[in-house]
Amino acid sequence: MKTVQHSVRLPAALDTALRALADRQGKTVYAMLRRCVKTGIDGQANPAVSSSDDHELVAEVASMSTRLADVERLLDRTLHTACAAYCYARSAAKGGGKSDEVISAETQRAYDRQRAAAEERP
Repeated sequence: MKTVQHSVRLPAALDTALRALADRQGKTVYAMLRRCVKTGIDGQANPAVSSSDDHELVAEVASMSTRLADVERLLDRTLHTACAAYCYARSAAKGGGKSDEVISAETQRAYDRQRAAAEERP
């Protein structure tokens, strides 16, 4: 590969940053400068996705997060309703006689057991 020589003047702050970067990566200042120039040219020649695409992506992720929270609340309510139905059906099958307060307490315990079982990972 044929190389061409260029003289480059850098502000003192950039020189300090370049030297620190070269030290961290174990490169010479000249090798690091060459890498920075190459990376900069590549970045200019092949720009990243436009920021409008980024905004659309962020908006969609936020929308998905909101919908997921709604689904979680709905599933939680469904679990509670299923536990209540189970407790009332169990009470009726055994001949009834339990008050709503007792069945509500049983429902809450059943719900708590199911939530704990769901949090366990196999």
